[in-house]
Amino acid sequence: MKKISLYIMMLLYAGAGINHFIHPEFYLKIMPSWLPAHEALVFISGVAEVLCAVLLLFPNTRRVGAWAVIALLIAVFPANIQMLLDCKRDNNPMIWVAILRLPIQLLLIWWAYSFTKPMVSKS
Repeated sequence: MKKISLYIMMLLYAGAGINHFIHPEFYLKIMPSWLPAHEALVFISGVAEVLCAVLLLFPNTRRVGAWAVIALLIAVFPANIQMLLDCKRDNNPMIWVAILRLPIQLLLIWWAYSFTKPMVSKS
């Protein structure tokens, strides 16, 4: 079950990273205005997500990959807060999605943390 969870996580981050290049406008919309170089940051975060997925793939880099995922989730948290603030300001009926994203970030951090320790194989 742990391996399935790992593969799902790898696919999630690889897919999300690739999506930064396919649909950058979504990520550009939620960038906090106080951050510089929005387009570069969207590109960098997309590369980082794909890199995290690759690091999770190999047992000898998995721990670093899991910590990298945690760092990335913390780094992009301001964008999730910005999304919530924008939805509130615009009276967007999809505000519930922005609200839900915040605790999901914590769940994703917990999930990544579960891979910071070596996986024990049962023989």
